[in-house]
Amino acid sequence: MQTFTIGFTQKTAEKFFSIIKNNNVSRVVDVRLNVTSQLAGFTKKNDLGYFLRELCQADYVHVIDLAPTKPMLDAYKNKDISWESYADKFINLMSQRNIERIIDKSLIDNGCLLCSEHQPHQCHRRLVAEYLNKQWDENIKIVHL
Repeated sequence: MQTFTIGFTQKTAEKFFSIIKNNNVSRVVDVRLNVTSQLAGFTKKNDLGYFLRELCQADYVHVIDLAPTKPMLDAYKNKDISWESYADKFINLMSQRNIERIIDKSLIDNGCLLCSEHQPHQCHRRLVAEYLNKQWDENIKIVHL
C-alpha cells in the first residue's frame, strides 16, 4: 500500500495539479478543518473536486474525522501550545475517534492526504498517515509530495 501527502501552500495551481497527475494519485483526501476559506484559493472544496476530476482524473473526498478540532488548531496557530503538544493532542483525538476503524484502507491506498502546510514535518497530514500505518500494521509507503 502506498499513500501520498501534499500541502497546497507555496504551490501554484499548475504545480499542484501537475504533481497530483504525475504521481497518478487516485483520490485526494482532504484532511483540513476549513475547506471553504478564501485563503484556500484553488483548493476550496467545490473547486478542488472539479479541478481534480477534469485535470487529473482523480476523486476528491473531505474527511472531517481526519482534521483537528478548531480549539486545538487555534491553540497551535496562536502559539499557545507547542508542536509537540499539538501532535500529542491530535494523536489522542485520532485514537478517540477510532479512525483506524472508520477509514477504509482503500481510501488512502494510492490516495493523497491534503492539508495546507507546505512541508509535512509539522503538519497533521503526516500524523494521520503515520498513525494509520501503525494502527493497521500495513507497512504503508508514505510519500510526501
